[in-house]
Amino acid sequence: MYRLTDKSIDVSELLAFVGDPGAGAVATFIGTTRDNNEGRSIISLDYEAYPGMAEQEMTRLGEEAATTWRITRMAIVHRTGNVPIGEASVAIAVSAPHRDDAFKACRYAIDELKKRVPIWKKEIYEGGEIWIGSQTGERFTEAPAVGSRD
Repeated sequence: MYRLTDKSIDVSELLAFVGDPGAGAVATFIGTTRDNNEGRSIISLDYEAYPGMAEQEMTRLGEEAATTWRITRMAIVHRTGNVPIGEASVAIAVSAPHRDDAFKACRYAIDELKKRVPIWKKEIYEGGEIWIGSQTGERFTEAPAVGSRD
């Protein structure tokens, strides 16, 4: 399950999707809108995406994770449009036979999503707005190389 939505993210749907009797672990990441950033009071976030390319790249992340770690299933859902304070903008769920692989694949998915997937975030704060992320030249921490189980 790799998709964009303009609705609230249903985390239970992701958990149901990745559930499997052979999986002894499920790792999740839920990114939510916080009320502050760099001293600014945040009102909400707006996300825009290139839908076909974003979903294709999220699928590619899942395929890479499956060749790097022993995972059972992965789901990534990212919200577009306005995301108010406290609501999820992205959710990732990964099931695996063992927790280490689930954790590593989940971390890889969010780190790579932030670097590679064409989704853009605009922060709306008291007194203005600003685009945040790679389109502003922000540098990201490198994720482990695909094929590495470190």
